[in-house]
Amino acid sequence: MHSVSQLISKFPRAELISLPTPVERLDRMSNKLGIDLWMKRDDLTGLSFGGNKTRQLEYYIGAAVEKKADAILITGAVQSNFVRTAAAAAAKFGMKSILQLEERVPDMGSMYYSSGNVLLSNLLDVEHMYFPEGENESGADAALAKRAAELVAHGQVPFIIPLGIDHPPLGSVGYVKGGAELADQMPEFDVGIVPSGSGATHGGLLTGLRLSGINSPIYGICVRRDAVQQKNRMNRLTQKLAELLDIERPFKQEDILTWDGALAPGYGQVGQKSLYALKLMAQTEGIMLDPVYTSKTFAGLLGLLEEGRILPGQKVLMLHTGGLPAIFSYQESLIN
Repeated sequence: MHSVSQLISKFPRAELISLPTPVERLDRMSNKLGIDLWMKRDDLTGLSFGGNKTRQLEYYIGAAVEKKADAILITGAVQSNFVRTAAAAAAKFGMKSILQLEERVPDMGSMYYSSGNVLLSNLLDVEHMYFPEGENESGADAALAKRAAELVAHGQVPFIIPLGIDHPPLGSVGYVKGGAELADQMPEFDVGIVPSGSGATHGGLLTGLRLSGINSPIYGICVRRDAVQQKNRMNRLTQKLAELLDIERPFKQEDILTWDGALAPGYGQVGQKSLYALKLMAQTEGIMLDPVYTSKTFAGLLGLLEEGRILPGQKVLMLHTGGLPAIFSYQESLIN
């Protein structure tokens, strides 16, 4: 079996997190649901409200520092946690941030464009760009490349964090490391539940767990695409991750599990299942979930339990990926 620490040692890492993040048993929720429920608290990674993106950014910023970059360019939705955390990481290392925001979520009110992650990014003194399409990853990356060329012409050294799946998934290395960390903390559990959007967290965690000898089913709860599309994306991403690590992928395509029963009405939109899940977690455990990722992830756990894919009494591990600033931009959707 490959040693995860040896596999990832070749990638430069910028230290942004105090590790490990805690794993906690949710006693009241366990009693309520009739399972043994645990949560990996990656909402507590620190750095501008924390979240899973900090793990990914340790390797992107590490590469940028090695390149002696002075500017970071990245694309995300208007309320993207990734772009906000990237801006904070860039500030920590003395780099300029250029954040390209996509229109992915229709019919949102003014709060969506001014509160939450947008507010935090403005406090970090970023440059904003805008891209009108929410499902054109290659077009968004091309727009960043054009802006980067302008920076080069002015003597700067830009570093692009790409959006498209055709690029090496360097951020996933952070969750290969995270999977090994989780395996040390919890060597045995029956089912794992993670959000699955870009796929970097889901794919990295699955790879890290398998390399660490944990073979429990890991369900990726779809937050952006349906289960078939997401499984295809995950298959491509994890193959590319294996190539990046210079190993054979440590699992088969059938091991990639996706579930989309809480996706509706779509990415970044609050449905009844996710709203119920968000309130249930808050009112039972005092733990806040975000409206885009983790509320749908917990709704997915509830759905899998209802469908019998999670059985009574099983030990279940859910990854909390943070994203909490977005709560404040979704007030109209959450309070009704």
